[in-house]
Amino acid sequence: MDLISHVTLLGGACTRAVLVERCGRAAVDRALRAGVLVRVARGRYALRTASTAVTAAATLGGVVSMRSAAQRHGWGQKLVPERPDVTFPRTRRLPLEARELVVPHWSDIAPEDVVEGMTGVRRTLVDCMRMLPLEESVPIVDSALRAGDVTHEELKAIAAGMRGRGRTRAILVAERATARAANPYESTLRAIASTIPGLDVMAQHPVEVSPDLVLHPDLADPVLGIVIEAESFEWHGRRAALTRDCVRYNTFACRGWIVVRFSWEQVMFDPAYVVTVLVDAVALARGHANVARGSPAAAA
Repeated sequence: MDLISHVTLLGGACTRAVLVERCGRAAVDRALRAGVLVRVARGRYALRTASTAVTAAATLGGVVSMRSAAQRHGWGQKLVPERPDVTFPRTRRLPLEARELVVPHWSDIAPEDVVEGMTGVRRTLVDCMRMLPLEESVPIVDSALRAGDVTHEELKAIAAGMRGRGRTRAILVAERATARAANPYESTLRAIASTIPGLDVMAQHPVEVSPDLVLHPDLADPVLGIVIEAESFEWHGRRAALTRDCVRYNTFACRGWIVVRFSWEQVMFDPAYVVTVLVDAVALARGHANVARGSPAAAA
């Protein structure tokens, strides 16, 4: 897998450390020199679409916002938009040809909410939580938490302080946000899972197998005994990783957990399938409600 594909899987932006680990220092440096990657913050890189958004906004007299601003902040997301998000003043009339270059939004943004031609951290979070669907806003907010650009308490205060349309959704996103999700892929899966009635999943929930072994599935509902794993062949497809995963899944299964697994393509492009499987898993778990699932510690 090439460097661009790695960054794409990581949501369009990631830290240098992660990229060097996966692709090597030389490949990262070559990508920077070639302009394939751009430095958006200390130790954080994004695909060149991040700089394209800045150019488009500057040319049209707008502000880089929402998903494109999130990428400029170095936050990963579900998928990088093909056209940059740009916000214009409410009174601005945009020619038809300009609308084909960007995804336009209209809002009066306060000067203090604009930093170097893009919305700042707080305004970007507000816009994403207010206007984007869960499967797009959750990965961005989780990534902002992982990056340390906002704390969970600050995030909840931002959402609670909002007024008008989208406030209820923003409060929900902020309450459920977590830095424990490993990447935007897992965050997207958690967002989809949150829409399933009766399913209440947690990221990296500890499952104690023995005093010396604690496993952390990508997502788990300890009440229903359901484990949900976000799979990637690139990250888990080697022989040693496959053997390790088999041991891991067998351990869950032998303790009565229902284990479901989804590929990146299914989560990103076929959420209806994911929903169908999770609904069936919840029904199955409820049918097993009176069946012991191993030790109390394993289900805690």
